[in-house]
Amino acid sequence: MTHRALTRGDRIVIATHNKGKLREVAALLAPHGIETVSAGELGLPEPEETEESFIGNAAIKARAAAQASGLPALADDSGFSVAALVGAPGVRTADWAMQPDGSRDYADAMRKVMEAAQDFEDRTSWFSCALVLAWPDGHLEGFEGRAMGHWVWPPRGQHGFGYDPMFQPDRREETFGEMDPAEKHRISHRAAAFRLLSAACLPPAGA
Repeated sequence: MTHRALTRGDRIVIATHNKGKLREVAALLAPHGIETVSAGELGLPEPEETEESFIGNAAIKARAAAQASGLPALADDSGFSVAALVGAPGVRTADWAMQPDGSRDYADAMRKVMEAAQDFEDRTSWFSCALVLAWPDGHLEGFEGRAMGHWVWPPRGQHGFGYDPMFQPDRREETFGEMDPAEKHRISHRAAAFRLLSAACLPPAGA
């Protein structure tokens, strides 16, 4: 399969208004010589996410940002899933954090997950990340990665964002919220998806 690739020095839009995601994705792209600007910096609107898959929602965001900016755009759609909740919150991960005033409170979201899943013995959980790279002409490249583990309560750690403090990855003693950010980046769901994206669409790091 032939993939369309970026070249060193290209400028792309990171199609997110989430500062935590922006930091992580920009840090992953930097060694490849890809310049980034966020959808938020460009004042681009956030499109409605209407798909039932991470790839589908990432494609909506990437396509909208590419068409609005005239630049290639990279969108991330990620979420936290709990086996006992049949994969929820999943693609509704951010919705579980939504507050009446329109803000998002992930401490409240984590509490909701705990209350919904606490009576089940199975604490298996995972983070999923879909990355979609879109060009203004409509061409799309999509990749998906996972990080497997289990949920813990109470949440632990002040690093990361979202549900990180309640997720302990397999074969690790620390939650994502306790890990050094560089270590989390190395083993995360986003890193797994990025490795696939990098191999297909990015110039070699440091070249």
